Amino acid sequence: MSITATALAPCSKCGEKSEITVYKSINVSENPELKEKIRNGSLFLWECPHCGQANLARYESLYHDPEKKIMIWLMPSGDLPESQMQAIANHTKAMGGYMLRRVRDVGELMEKILVSDAGLDDMAVELCKYVTKMEIMSGNREKAAQITAAPFHFHRLEEKDGERFLVFIYPSDHQMMSLNIGFNVYEDSCGIINRNPDIIPADAFMKIDQDWVLSIMK
Repeated sequence: MSITATALAPCSKCGEKSEITVYKSINVSENPELKEKIRNGSLFLWECPHCGQANLARYESLYHDPEKKIMIWLMPSGDLPESQMQAIANHTKAMGGYMLRRVRDVGELMEKILVSDAGLDDMAVELCKYVTKMEIMSGNREKAAQITAAPFHFHRLEEKDGERFLVFIYPSDHQMMSLNIGFNVYEDSCGIINRNPDIIPADAFMKIDQDWVLSIMK
């Protein structure tokens, strides 16, 4: 079940504190409407009643999709004790084996859900980002610095004229740009993971991001 609580949050503009609802855990099977609010970012936004400023609420939350067997722990302020994460991991093993992840911010949580809904492996998606940036660096020196420094975010999986490709978005000059990556790059990334199972973290709740990719590429 989804668990809520109340907390006092300061406005980023006027500094006044307001009482907001925080979601300690989110079960999208019982509350499917919450999933769409996460996907569009509205669940973690609140408006200051004093000045009207839109604020992003930052707090720990456990996302749970029993149907897809996924748990994602949003941990913006730091990691939880390993014993607590391991206890939940042991519980999910008894329920048939879950994909367990931890993320640092709402944007990462949104991306993990989009990747899961597209039926993709998030480890392979992160490798796709890395491989694409390396190819850009070798082939287009003018754009290399700009694109490689930009955070890539998975947006959707598309199919056109019988070919599938991954669409990534990234910020550039105060606007969002898109970049298409052939599905063959994703398949190659899956192959790398399958041939090298030792690169998969042993943590109860894996932290799969570009820092993870850089650590295995050393």
